[in-house]
Amino acid sequence: MEIALRAVEDSDLPVFFRQMSDPEALRMAAFGPQDPADRGAFDVRWKRVRDSSFLLRTVLADGVVVGSAGVYGEPGEREVTYWIDRAYWGRGVATAALRALLVEVPERPLYARAAADNAGSLRVLEKCGFQESARARGYANGRGAEIDEVVLRLEG
Repeated sequence: MEIALRAVEDSDLPVFFRQMSDPEALRMAAFGPQDPADRGAFDVRWKRVRDSSFLLRTVLADGVVVGSAGVYGEPGEREVTYWIDRAYWGRGVATAALRALLVEVPERPLYARAAADNAGSLRVLEKCGFQESARARGYANGRGAEIDEVVLRLEG
C-alpha cells in the first residue's frame, strides 16, 4: 500500500467528517469534538484551522482518502495530530503518514498526546521516535469522562 500526504481539499471534508463521527474511533481517540454529529461545528472548525498556521495534510492510501495529519501550536510547543479511518487501523498507515509528516516538519521538539489506554496510537508515536515525557488527566469528550493521557516528545 502506498501512503502519501497532500494538501487538504474541500472534497476531503465530508470524508473527514464521516471518519471523525465513527463512535468506535471517537472512543479510542477520546479527545474529539464535543458533538461529533454537529456538521456545522465541524465545518467552522475546519475553516478556522485551514485559515491558520496549522500544517494540515490529507492522508492517502493507494490514492484513497483515509485520514488527516497535521501540526499545530506555537513554536517550541507544536503538536502533531492524526486521524486514520478505522478500516485502515493496524495496517501501518498511521505510522507511514506520521513519518511523512515529520519529514515535512523538521522543527523539534514536537509533542503528541494520546489516551493512556490507546495502545495503537502510542505504538505509532513510539515507532516515530516520540518518547513519553509526562502524564496528565483531562476531560475526554469521546468517553464523557476525565481520563489519563500520555504526553510525548520528539527531539531532534
